[in-house]
Amino acid sequence: MQINKVAAGIAEKFRQAFNSEPLVVRSPGRVNLIGEHTDYNGGFVLPAAIDKAVYVALGKSNDDMCQFIAADMQEQYSGNINNLKKIERHWYDYINGVVDQLQKAGYTIPGFNCVIGGDIPTGAGMSSSAAVECAVLYALNETFHLKLDTLSMVKLAQKAENEYVGVQCGIMDQFASMFGKKGNVIKLDCRSLEFEYTPFVTDDIKIVLFDTNIKHSLASSEYNTRRLQCETGVAMIQEFHPQVKTLRDANMDMLTKYVLPKDKVVYDRCRYVVEEIQRLQAACIDLVHNDRVAFGKKMYATHEGLSKLYDVSCRELDFLVEFVKNEKAVLGARMMGGGFGGCTINLIKEGAIAEIAARIAKAYQDAFNMEMKMYVTQIEDGTNIINVHHYAAQL
Repeated sequence: MQINKVAAGIAEKFRQAFNSEPLVVRSPGRVNLIGEHTDYNGGFVLPAAIDKAVYVALGKSNDDMCQFIAADMQEQYSGNINNLKKIERHWYDYINGVVDQLQKAGYTIPGFNCVIGGDIPTGAGMSSSAAVECAVLYALNETFHLKLDTLSMVKLAQKAENEYVGVQCGIMDQFASMFGKKGNVIKLDCRSLEFEYTPFVTDDIKIVLFDTNIKHSLASSEYNTRRLQCETGVAMIQEFHPQVKTLRDANMDMLTKYVLPKDKVVYDRCRYVVEEIQRLQAACIDLVHNDRVAFGKKMYATHEGLSKLYDVSCRELDFLVEFVKNEKAVLGARMMGGGFGGCTINLIKEGAIAEIAARIAKAYQDAFNMEMKMYVTQIEDGTNIINVHHYAAQL
């Protein structure tokens, strides 16, 4: 019932502010179980929508003016729909970015009001920004009868973040938020955008995120460097195999023959990606057979590659993964996201979570003099409309 209580609270704030009845849309955050830094290399990812979400209550205004309220931050924005105001990476840029993309695509969007809020922790790598974009876009599509299909909304939401907000994210975050399905992960081919649902049995386990509570300043610059290193490796192979367009098309023989003799660092980066693309496909077979132990071992292997070959981990992330390696109740763990901070993602048997979390939190505090946060999540459906009237009495 907690999800609907949050949604009902957002709806009530809208009624108080605008004296009208809103449409309420829920759009979830996401986790990615395996397949990191493979998206921009034409590979696969394996995300899932989770039970932490952004909620948007939205309705038409009577003119070209818009008013947005961020309930959690107690901040407001107002402006004209035809003269969008931008302040770099401010929360309302994610809303205006969606409007901007719709306008560029030829849609006329009248003025509207909205209230946003939710329970996705910011900065923890669960893609709260993508959830905002998807929730607003879904609500605008319904309210103004734009007749956009789900994939078109995903692409527009990604472009909003790329072009208006200025973050060069791949399509995974918005895709998972929109297409998520309870009880399933999404095997997404980032080259073709073909996807399939793979059942993920979590009856006795939970997806637990341990948050380092840090974000090293290296993250954005090193992300761009890794992309360039991968492209450099592809260029080295292309001299002999012009058909290789991305690392998705490469294999270890090519890397050993054409990349390793020229640049060991570039070879390591490319080796991780090629192995990770193969590892994800094998991991999906594990899930089909419900072999979560084998799947968990591949998560540990992914972290090893991210740390030693791709070099995007850090002491804090490595500490959290190493701590749980010998815990029988932990099936698998790895760093999640771009790297240099953020969270580790862990598959933990439900009855052992509290005890393991208490020990790891103390050890982390002792080692780094810093608090470790924990988030327990489960896989849920993607973006959808919430009927809040039934739950208003619970407030």
